[in-house]
Amino acid sequence: MNITELIDVKANPNIPTLTPGDTVKISTKVIEGDKERIQVFQGVVIKIRRSSDGGSFTVRRVSHGIGVERTFLFQSPLVDKVAVVQHGKVRRAKLYYLRGRSGKAARIKEKRADKEQNQEGS
Repeated sequence: MNITELIDVKANPNIPTLTPGDTVKISTKVIEGDKERIQVFQGVVIKIRRSSDGGSFTVRRVSHGIGVERTFLFQSPLVDKVAVVQHGKVRRAKLYYLRGRSGKAARIKEKRADKEQNQEGS
């Protein structure tokens, strides 16, 4: 028996297609007591896990010198919206090597979009 037969997986329409290396800004709903607010988490996508239950993606950022990683589900209703700030140029599927780097060594180059536009226009 497959898990997709048991549960109905609905993708969150507020999440665009992501790739590792993308810098994203995620707005999540936080419930504190009886109040609800939106909290923003911005960082680099270091891992994408796709599976039959919908999958997840992990985002890493450095806050006050400490690395913070957070995993979000693709079908989670608590994810309000995801905005891609920049597309990163990487050659790996999992960017775990960023955990051991800091400062300039942890930067990821930006994927250039003008090459794609020039090829489409020709």
